[in-house]
Amino acid sequence: MTPPPVPTASTTDLHRVVDAVWRMESARIVGALTRVTGDVGLAEELAQDALVAALESWPGTGVPAKPGAWLMATAKHRAIDAFRRADTLRRKTEQLGRELDEAEDPDWAAALDETVEDDVLRLVFIACHQVLSREARVALTLRLVGGLTTGEIARAFLVPEKTLAQRIVRAKRTLTAAHVPFETPAGAEFTARVSSVLEVLYLIFNEGYSATAGEDLIRPSLCQEAMRLGRILAGLVPAEPEVHGLVALMEIQASRLAARVGPDGQAITLTDQNRAAWDRVLISRGLAALGRAEESDAALGPYALQASIAACHARATSVEDTDWARIAALYEALAEMTRSPVVELNRAVAVSRAYGADSGLELVDALAGDPALAGYHLLPTVRGDLLEQLGRRDQARAEFERAASLTRNERERTLLLARAAACGPELGG
Repeated sequence: MTPPPVPTASTTDLHRVVDAVWRMESARIVGALTRVTGDVGLAEELAQDALVAALESWPGTGVPAKPGAWLMATAKHRAIDAFRRADTLRRKTEQLGRELDEAEDPDWAAALDETVEDDVLRLVFIACHQVLSREARVALTLRLVGGLTTGEIARAFLVPEKTLAQRIVRAKRTLTAAHVPFETPAGAEFTARVSSVLEVLYLIFNEGYSATAGEDLIRPSLCQEAMRLGRILAGLVPAEPEVHGLVALMEIQASRLAARVGPDGQAITLTDQNRAAWDRVLISRGLAALGRAEESDAALGPYALQASIAACHARATSVEDTDWARIAALYEALAEMTRSPVVELNRAVAVSRAYGADSGLELVDALAGDPALAGYHLLPTVRGDLLEQLGRRDQARAEFERAASLTRNERERTLLLARAAACGPELGG
């Protein structure tokens, strides 16, 4: 017996329900439709048609007991109509018809769940394909896998909605023109594509954790979306340790979000954060994910190493209680693996905490001429902090002012200018 539909109280409530259902089910629907049509652009259009149909139908009929299944069936019916109008793809029409006819079969439904999960994994891989630019991969992942609207993504990354929409359209056309197969890659291709997927999730999370530009220091919704997608990916490929490493990193870092901003949105440095405000549930989840990454016989990858560093902070009761020597060693291992000057800069901070500001400043000064750090505001920020600790306050003030001129984030600029103003007369050489 089919369960009765769930009534909705108002149009506002209905839109809220539809939005929630779309966020949860869109990746499954678009993935299934892409498998059948072989065209991710067409698949998304059909899924959007189903969403419009829901907004038209549900006010009168109520929200179905299984709204995701309703959207899936409606989208597949739209696909059949599109194929029939074109008088082509009869085989695909028959395949869709069989799926719809068999939808009431419990055994078929269980098999479909497994197929749909495979579809979601394939959709993740196609959205993060290396044929796309980094910006396009981020936008398409949030659009197809995250279920975010074009406007939401544009606001998150502070670009005009029209620009973002064009980016997504070009990305879908690029995938079609490149004849990217809708499949889960294998072997070396799988490894390369997983790296691309993890990079995209990492970029999304980092933009939420420390916004590149704008008036807000953090954008928690982006962090939450990156974590949600990371958890989905960890469930789809549980044997990949670096997936668990990235999930661990995001969970532990996200635990500090509430403590990173004050009541008026001002930035609060790690040294001044109230650790009682750190989310212990997220820390526990992150440590558990790190444990799963460490179960592998392989050496820790870059995300798991960063998660290990974050875990050192999470386990410490204060800045002074932090195992800075271990953090410095972990950064050294990470630097050898990535050859990143940004990692070297972070290592310099850990070294200064473990072995003194002079030692850290020596490492920072060695990075001063690195072209990759030209215009990077955190280089003068770190240098200013170390100079201030050494009593060289005039020089520290100049570094903080330079850092403030380089950042595009208003909250960071305010903090850096405040630190510059707080530097008194120079006390010593």
